[in-house]
Amino acid sequence: MGNSKSGAVSKEILEDLKLNTKFSETEIAQWYENFKKQCPNGRISKEEFQAIYTKFFPESDANTYAQHVFRSFDTNDDGTLDFKEYIIALHMTSTGKTTRKLEWAFSLFDVDKNGYITKSEVSEICTAIFKLIPPEEIETLPEDENTAQKRADKLWNYFDKGDNDRIAEGEFIQGVLDNDEALRLIQYSPSK
Repeated sequence: MGNSKSGAVSKEILEDLKLNTKFSETEIAQWYENFKKQCPNGRISKEEFQAIYTKFFPESDANTYAQHVFRSFDTNDDGTLDFKEYIIALHMTSTGKTTRKLEWAFSLFDVDKNGYITKSEVSEICTAIFKLIPPEEIETLPEDENTAQKRADKLWNYFDKGDNDRIAEGEFIQGVLDNDEALRLIQYSPSK
């Protein structure tokens, strides 16, 4: 009864995903079937992930951003995403609660995975985000965020930090929660 719909999904992974995502057992089982069809070896490589991700941004260069997204979800640093990492990624980027999404956003910006974000890491991720924006949209951006560096500087300034300071996770999350403009700057939502 309990695990019959989930096929080869282990009960442990199924329970963990039900607890940590909004997905039902049936949805997880369906995702697993599709995942196994697309990835018979049970893993997605960085290249496969990039190929999938760039389809969402056909007018832009999404490769750099896709690499950072992949890194942030490859929690065991093995260079692949397994089913659990894939479902968590799907959940976090689509329907996760704001605080959980910001925890993920922090891991995205924490390029070296040392538990802090520096201004250079903010610049690196803002550059990747900026590449997602089609040229015709860039032309409509405000003067103080119409380049990747201006966008990074504007975001960094919301945290009231010097160029050589760093931001811890809690400080990042609170800073973004307290400021809608900072929240807007850490992501790109296509206008179409």
